[in-house]
Amino acid sequence: MYQNKPRTGDSSRSSGGYATRRSSGGSSFSRNSGGGGGYQGGNRGGSRGGSSFGGGRRQGGGGGRGSRFSGSYIDPTRFINKAVVTEEVVEFVPKHAFVDFKLDEKIQKNISKKGYVTPTPIQDHAIPHVLEGVDVVGIANTGTGKTAAFLLPLINKVIENKDEQILIVVPTRELATQIDDEFRAFCSGMGIFSAVCVGGAPIFKQIKTLKFFNNFVIGTPGRIKDLIERRNLDISSFNTVVLDEADRMLDMGFINDMRYFIDKMPKDRQTLFFSATMSKEIEKLIHEFLREPVRISVKTGDTAKTVEQDIVRVGRGENKLDILIGMLSDKKDFDKVIIFGKTKHGVERLAESLIHKGITAESLHGDKRHSHRQRSLNAFKGNKAQVLVATDVAARGIDVSDVSHVINFDIPATYEDYVHRIGRTGRGGKGGKAYTFID
Repeated sequence: MYQNKPRTGDSSRSSGGYATRRSSGGSSFSRNSGGGGGYQGGNRGGSRGGSSFGGGRRQGGGGGRGSRFSGSYIDPTRFINKAVVTEEVVEFVPKHAFVDFKLDEKIQKNISKKGYVTPTPIQDHAIPHVLEGVDVVGIANTGTGKTAAFLLPLINKVIENKDEQILIVVPTRELATQIDDEFRAFCSGMGIFSAVCVGGAPIFKQIKTLKFFNNFVIGTPGRIKDLIERRNLDISSFNTVVLDEADRMLDMGFINDMRYFIDKMPKDRQTLFFSATMSKEIEKLIHEFLREPVRISVKTGDTAKTVEQDIVRVGRGENKLDILIGMLSDKKDFDKVIIFGKTKHGVERLAESLIHKGITAESLHGDKRHSHRQRSLNAFKGNKAQVLVATDVAARGIDVSDVSHVINFDIPATYEDYVHRIGRTGRGGKGGKAYTFID
């Protein structure tokens, strides 16, 4: 539980973070010394013109209770946590180097090309068990390298048996594409092939790919079920299945789809189950899908200690969009920002508003075609856009290095969604900041 308390009172009493001040040129920001705090509006009589966002609908009840969307109430204090920069922590000492794992030399060469030497905790603990062929449950924070933790030993499994076929199921198109990109790097020059089967992309192109033999099929639950029902995909001989981000698939209502294709796989199979969070529902799935799994948990907390979390208080009469634009105008600090909104329409509208104000922005949501989503993501990755505005459906599929900030323009429906949103920054042990707007 976070010890910091949300700041109250006027901006002149702020003890840290940012505070808005009156300016003839619109909103501007001044950094205050000290700890604690966040962003807080000072323009109590601020303009509402020119933006349909305004101050936003006030959320929750009186007494500063924060917000309720259609999801569960989240105490605003959970959005505040200072990054640990001076705390002395025990450094992780892996039991293995990558060269110690019993992986084929061709895999080892490709690992070296990527510059990998020391495994992350989830890789260090999981790879030996996956190589042994046992079921594994891996619980780890986002951005800790769990993709390589299952890909490397499974590629080795295919090298030992070229008839081996593996199904990898993920909640979003972006995550499927990300995994396929890593797969191709690890498999370079080996003649091992994959098919990506995701919704929102042309199905007939995927059907054409499935006519060839693929050792790996990587996809989203709905599209995989669709392809099975069309008899374009037969998984009755697939001896391995990976359920990655299983908690998100459960949240998105894919449980029946998951049961559908798991039931069509051999009973004697290897099942790998990876998640960043654990719940009673997830525990039920583990008992349902896995057999005496090895359980590995390397979580150090719900959120990374390297992510500084704070709130942006929007006062009565203030313009929420103006505050956001004022923050983003500091391009040296806010140089690579992901902003999360609640709805697809709202995300698209916010991106258009930012572009109108001269901020380079891209949008990412379920109404966009797969090719357009990839184009937006690539523009953000390639630093052609300062801002990526996204819905929660994309939260777990965005793997972009050096994201400086995550901004929750709309409060997430659940705390689990919040965890995955802010997990887009502070990845790989790097620092990051997360701000949440509170009306």
